[in-house]
Amino acid sequence: MDQLFDIDTSFARVDALLNPSNVVIAGATDKKGNWPQRVWRNLHRYGYPKPVFPYNPQRAEVWGTKCYQSFADLPEPPDHIVVLVPARFVCALLREAAQAGARSATVMTSGFGEAPDPASQALAAELRQVIAETGLAISGPNCLGNFNKSADLFTMPDDRPHRFQPGPVAVLGQSGGIVMAIKRTLEERGVNTSALITSGNEDGLTTADYIAYFTRQPHIKAIVCYLEAVHDTPSFLTALRAAKAASKIVIAVKLGASTAGREAAAAHTGALAGAIEAFDAVAGEAGLLRMRNLDEVVEAVELVVGTRLPKGGRIGAITVSGGMRALLLDYAEGAGLVFNPLSPATHKRMSDLLSVGSIVGNPLDAGYAALSSQQSYLDCVQTLLDDPEIDILILQEEIPREAGSKKEENMRAVDRLLQGATKPVIYMSMISYGLTDYSRELRAQLSGVSFMQEVDKSLRVISRIVQHAARLDVPAILPPAPNQPGLALLRQALATPGPATLDEATSKSLLRAYGIATPQEDVAQTADEAAHIAARIGYPVVAKLVSADIPHKSDIGGVIIGIADEPALRAAFARIATIVAGLSGSPRLEGVLVAQMIKGGLELVLGANRDPEMGPVILFGAGGVELELNPDVALAAAPLDIPRAEALIDRTRVAKLLPAHRGRPARDRQALIQALIGLSHLVADAGDQITAIDINPFILLEQGGIALDALIILNKPTHP
Repeated sequence: MDQLFDIDTSFARVDALLNPSNVVIAGATDKKGNWPQRVWRNLHRYGYPKPVFPYNPQRAEVWGTKCYQSFADLPEPPDHIVVLVPARFVCALLREAAQAGARSATVMTSGFGEAPDPASQALAAELRQVIAETGLAISGPNCLGNFNKSADLFTMPDDRPHRFQPGPVAVLGQSGGIVMAIKRTLEERGVNTSALITSGNEDGLTTADYIAYFTRQPHIKAIVCYLEAVHDTPSFLTALRAAKAASKIVIAVKLGASTAGREAAAAHTGALAGAIEAFDAVAGEAGLLRMRNLDEVVEAVELVVGTRLPKGGRIGAITVSGGMRALLLDYAEGAGLVFNPLSPATHKRMSDLLSVGSIVGNPLDAGYAALSSQQSYLDCVQTLLDDPEIDILILQEEIPREAGSKKEENMRAVDRLLQGATKPVIYMSMISYGLTDYSRELRAQLSGVSFMQEVDKSLRVISRIVQHAARLDVPAILPPAPNQPGLALLRQALATPGPATLDEATSKSLLRAYGIATPQEDVAQTADEAAHIAARIGYPVVAKLVSADIPHKSDIGGVIIGIADEPALRAAFARIATIVAGLSGSPRLEGVLVAQMIKGGLELVLGANRDPEMGPVILFGAGGVELELNPDVALAAAPLDIPRAEALIDRTRVAKLLPAHRGRPARDRQALIQALIGLSHLVADAGDQITAIDINPFILLEQGGIALDALIILNKPTHP
């Protein structure tokens, strides 16, 4: 679907929005404190060099200057329209502007579908139609304007003074208040924002368009996004892949960790694959780095714009406080980071450099007194940078608030030392602190380091960036060739009248078509047939009710294990028939599945879920009856290849149970990998035709793996 999103077209549309040849402010009025006048003032305050035209059919003059009453009266064709008129007039205004030559507009007006009332929804539909008809590049509606330092364009109504300077960051989001808060905080930390987009409802341009545009801006290192919803997932993923290819870091905060969808899910996988986990799996694969909150976004930006991405998670640190050393050790484990012991050569070198009283280890607690000279400090830094067991170097320090300190001299010396360094160096503080104008100026001059604040938060951010950097190195996967026998079975199931939930036998037939093993088993319609099947398989066996109307058969006693002989099997058959007959709703009993009983092995869960926003995801983790009480699962985008399946397994605690340990044999990891890949190929072939797949348990043996139970839910209407 990527070909539907054209990067060149998106770039041209956003370029028309952010680099117009003139600006027309529609809705100009003398009403005190009005937004049109604020936009007028800001365009002049921040030095927009091109014409700005007030527009209002009812006014000849406003703000002490000529007000234009029609687009035909303008001295040149309109290019960009800032729309601040009531919602009922917006669509007609945009049509007139497009006919007069306008290429883009920022629609700040609200009332376009934010509320569920019919009038608002109708206006939203009409606006989308206008955009489709005219080709206008529209930001909004329901937004707070934009700015682009490269063009000195500032169309926001915010009266507060802004630091309007070139910088390495672009900020965009569906909440004007939040993106402004991110910008202000970055500025406080000495990181300038070159462009800011308040995208509003995104009825026109979307987050994907803006990412595609900033991907081609050489001065932008980080693209920060606040997302409430992804409006066009294929385009969004394409833009992320383009940013990844251009070595731009897209950092996002995303809403959507709702539990409502999980509670309504019919399959275990649907219950466990929440919206935010699916977003991480799919968008993360495409190159997005999600942070949990806005503070983490700021620290992530600090790292990625100040220095290079880490190659691993092994940390070295130099502290000047025993307390800071303790904080680092305490919080690193929770963040999944490692302080490896110093190598013998590094340990000896450090012992020679430092005086008595220092703690020579990792973290290294040098103490202020121990660092008797700048040269000894630089030698410590260089020694740890040279250690092959260290990927990231942390130095304890805050940015000086005024001139003349020894800290500043050391920072400048370290910055010179790092020219050409291949490892990130991060100054980290114990606690968050404020900066002065002097601090920000100094921070701008130190180009080779990052400054992160507060230990716990910073280490969590570093950990996520380490994981992100590792994913960037994984080559893109090509979609697998369609499995024709599997597709034929899937089409047959979709065409068969009946519930959307497939019974276990039919579900397993689809799994087998994709190389996922199941026990020896067959469906019996009578007790005599059950006895013949068991005789062929060999006792002991398991008996399970088969009914698409009853997805969770074990909950009602519909699974009977350890059946040792024919009399016990006949009794089990009769018991299952009695259970089903006693249920309300008259569920259909389609037979009894008689299956080989598999003993031992490790119980796992394999699954897939079609997230309504991000599409299909693959799930893996520990299985069994306690799955939902104590979940140990991880998700990945489909399809998988061997490296991605390996990575999915290793993101769970259950991965540690696969090798031999404490007298238990090793489990067949390769069989698990192939089952995950086969499942992902089924999902890829199915597209949007499967809602969920649940394989629980999947028993992993010393040799091979077997799907003991399976549930597939199709994306089709349920028939009575």
